[in-house]
Amino acid sequence: MSADPLLRFRDEFPILARSTYLVSNSLGAMPRAARARLAEYADDWETRGVRAWAERWWELPVVLGDELAPLMQAPEGTVAMVPTVTLAHAAVVSALDFAGERDGIVMTALDFPSVRYTVEGLAARLGARVTVVPASDDGLGVDAEAVCAAIDARTRLVAVSHVLFRSAYVMDAERIVRHAHAMGAVVMFDAYHAVGVLPVDVRALGVDFYTGGVLKWLCGGPGGCFLYVAPDVERRAGAPVRPAVTGWQAHRQPFAFDTAMAWAEGAWRWLGGTPVVPALYAGMEGPRLVREAGIAAVRAKSVRQTARLVALADARGYRVHAPRDPARRGGTVAFDVPHGREVAQALLARDIVVDYRPGAGIRVAPHFYTSDDELEAAVAAIDEILATGAWQAHAGRQPVVT
Repeated sequence: MSADPLLRFRDEFPILARSTYLVSNSLGAMPRAARARLAEYADDWETRGVRAWAERWWELPVVLGDELAPLMQAPEGTVAMVPTVTLAHAAVVSALDFAGERDGIVMTALDFPSVRYTVEGLAARLGARVTVVPASDDGLGVDAEAVCAAIDARTRLVAVSHVLFRSAYVMDAERIVRHAHAMGAVVMFDAYHAVGVLPVDVRALGVDFYTGGVLKWLCGGPGGCFLYVAPDVERRAGAPVRPAVTGWQAHRQPFAFDTAMAWAEGAWRWLGGTPVVPALYAGMEGPRLVREAGIAAVRAKSVRQTARLVALADARGYRVHAPRDPARRGGTVAFDVPHGREVAQALLARDIVVDYRPGAGIRVAPHFYTSDDELEAAVAAIDEILATGAWQAHAGRQPVVT
């Protein structure tokens, strides 16, 4: 087997010494240095107290945003850190005017449910219409032409996923943006399953809003999400863009404690209330390691390892719930095995960390720190669990990780 230069990063992730960690599509492995960052936060709180706000904490949502910006080819000062992608969507929807003829929002049936809940809930209160584009016949993706057909002269916002969470199907983002802009709409992509495992260039895409988080492929833990807003979004929106879902960090002079909102410029405009400071400390190191590894190398390895997983599943006759075309396949391969939920629990009991999704099966998500041997061993363990009936020990149990 040829040497894999990305395996030099394995020592940076302590869990890899004791577990076969194949679930970076759900929660990336914790970098060793994250513990020191969290200790740094505790030291700042303990020794500096309230002074830490002025010395560092207050600016962290934009400072960390600038750390993430190169992974999206975004300009400095255009990425804000927010607590969740759901809140990012809420802020964007609240910033747009749906009162006139442009009252339409286009989504898809395969977008993450949390995002759908928020967008559809706000749309109902703002008088907006939501059009949901159905999945393709195979259930893996959503045809870009079908999305484009749903975008018309009444569409204000297209809010869809860049990579679909269940199947890792990579949408034709360029086609969607091009058509949406031609129709006078703005576009927001949910990029949770893109940044950190795919090369992304928001300027080349021309996307207006791009949101995701460090939780998964960026190995930054929960509570750190990002929102990129294109500098020229107001030109395309045809009106001022001011989020109603906001907070005092977004105020031009927050410490004036003015009762009237006056929005700041750039990334600051998209912040909310007091930031979740520990999550911002935790989120620093993972993105830096991904940048050091190089996103082109990360993507090349991902394509190779997911292709191997597809081949292993095919050899056993398992239905693969992932695109065959590597250009349309993200970092995850899901395949249905008999008794899939129980098999997944048996794997977890052996420290082979995967997850399970109804309708998709066992999801396996190698990352740049995963060895080829680990993939082979995980599939061999599935063989053994099925052959021996070891899955039966988990029948009827409600798993914590689903």
